[in-house]
Amino acid sequence: MTTGHTDESGPDPLAPVRGGDGRAGTGRLALSREAMRLAGYKAVDLLVELLDDVGARPALTRATPSEMQARLSGPAPEEPTPIEAVLDALARDVLPFASRPHHPRYFAFIPSGGTWPGALGDLITSALNIYAGAWMESAGPSQVELEVVRWFADWIGYPAGATGVLVSGGSAANLTALACAREARLGPMSPDAVAYVSAQAHSSVARAARVLGFRPEQVRILPVDDDYRMRPDILAGAIAADRAAGLRPLLVSASAGATNTGTIDPLNAIADVCVAAGTWFHADAAYGGFAALTTRGRSWLSGLERADSVTLDPHKWFYQSYECGCLLVREGGLLNRAFAIEPDYLHDAGADDGEVNFSDLGLQLSRASRALKVWISVHSFGLDAFRATIDGCLDLAAEAELRVRQNPELELLHPATLGIVCFRRRPEGVEDEATLDAINAQLVAAYAGTGHGLVSSTRLRGRYAIRLCVLNHTTTGDDVAATLGWLATAPIDARPTDTPPPSHRQARDPDVGAVWARPAAAVDLLGRIELFDTLDAQQRAMLAQRAWTVAVAPGEIVVRRFDAAREFYVVVAGTLDVVGTGDRQLATLGPGDFFGELAALDWGAGYGYPRLATVVATAPSRLLAIPAVAFNELLHDAPELASRIRRTSHDRLSTI
Repeated sequence: MTTGHTDESGPDPLAPVRGGDGRAGTGRLALSREAMRLAGYKAVDLLVELLDDVGARPALTRATPSEMQARLSGPAPEEPTPIEAVLDALARDVLPFASRPHHPRYFAFIPSGGTWPGALGDLITSALNIYAGAWMESAGPSQVELEVVRWFADWIGYPAGATGVLVSGGSAANLTALACAREARLGPMSPDAVAYVSAQAHSSVARAARVLGFRPEQVRILPVDDDYRMRPDILAGAIAADRAAGLRPLLVSASAGATNTGTIDPLNAIADVCVAAGTWFHADAAYGGFAALTTRGRSWLSGLERADSVTLDPHKWFYQSYECGCLLVREGGLLNRAFAIEPDYLHDAGADDGEVNFSDLGLQLSRASRALKVWISVHSFGLDAFRATIDGCLDLAAEAELRVRQNPELELLHPATLGIVCFRRRPEGVEDEATLDAINAQLVAAYAGTGHGLVSSTRLRGRYAIRLCVLNHTTTGDDVAATLGWLATAPIDARPTDTPPPSHRQARDPDVGAVWARPAAAVDLLGRIELFDTLDAQQRAMLAQRAWTVAVAPGEIVVRRFDAAREFYVVVAGTLDVVGTGDRQLATLGPGDFFGELAALDWGAGYGYPRLATVVATAPSRLLAIPAVAFNELLHDAPELASRIRRTSHDRLSTI
């Protein structure tokens, strides 16, 4: 037996296995060094061509499913295709048919204009197939992620004990936050836990609540003030009412940059409520959080540092490519306590002292390194370049607001907040809201059709709004001016219309309030209620099967403020008083009036407002009750009725 050298009778079992042409491995899925270089050069050349002068290409190119199937459908090839042909097909049949969120006039939704160094970080991560779940297998990438998370924590003012984890985006971060809060404050899911969000919260909060087992009655959607911000007084009242009812207030989710308007909830006041109530305070700063790098943004976001957890999205206002989100938790050890599970087969990868396994801090065991692109891009440009770019976007949004104010054809609906401005075209002499909605819906679609740029829409207090979000580092003042100029001067059809812009039916939970034992409302009764005059026979028949009548005596409370019940009521006979905060009488209702629509309206994922006022009978009364699911289905199918009810609901919200 020999020692100290390789036995010449056979190969060294520890030596790298390489093919004779320099390939790493000998299988048919390996490429030579030269082939890898040539393929890489060609791919980079294609990308540089597509990224160069990006404004010269449409911001969005659509295609129908049949068009795409004609280009791409077919069986998988059995034999290899030259890389040149593969890239040609990609450039011809795939890449043109997508949005270009880095386009200088891409103002829709929340754009994501990445950087080239960041893209190289993704290339490196993918080419080396870096696994960033366990320190044992990725000490270098894990330390990079620790550094990046620490940067983020410092920027929002979090203490040294905070930690976090990079995830796919804001939706995953919000889900991780809710799970962490539940484990920290509650443990297993309980039917008496309650979460609180505003009507302007991102839909991912509702989705996260649904995934974690929160039923509709366990999520309180709270009304906002005139600036679309969560109201701390309503929040405190809802928490107090739930606690008095024997429920456990668990979590409050506030917005630090709402997607609709950019509005920032009053974070310090909400933090005060949460501290007093002992509830977890989560701040969804997916859009607005990185504004904290600027002087004015840090001022606007005051109180963010008091949150128990914060969601950030580096692939929004920190110019990273998809996917890159982040959850930060003030008390860092809570993430590990919520998610760490070590099966036997992972024992060898367990973290020793000082090591961090990021798979123990979130939902993913299989996870790539999202931190490399952040680390590379920050080192490549320097942090001041990012700070200056965010500041520039804030300036351009302010400029957009000024241009809207100065243009007599445009009407400002919400001032520039962070990078978002909401407005609409309002031609002289056009006052009808349905017509204004239709005009602006025309403009949004027509501008997308030009290829010059993209804006999106939202609804603010029932009014259709054009929403312009300035985020891209490629955008200039000329781009803002050109887009607003087009929207103010493009030809429109201003003829009156009763047809609202198309809307999407929200996903909703099944109707868990079983109503089959309740007496069905007769069709002739519905025919005597003026509110339902526009319904057709089929809609009335559906309603008669699913609604029921309720008799109430004087002094009987029909709905109580902050209750979770969600039926919609129409007064058939009698009178009732509507009572708000401090026993303030808000209205008296009589035959033909309705109430309960605020709680019955579906906010998303089956969730809705709690009752926002108390309604008590002042005379013997008879009511028609409609379950929330049937009510929302009816509104979807009966746009005239929906328009009337939504107008009333917006008016009532302003008086609560």
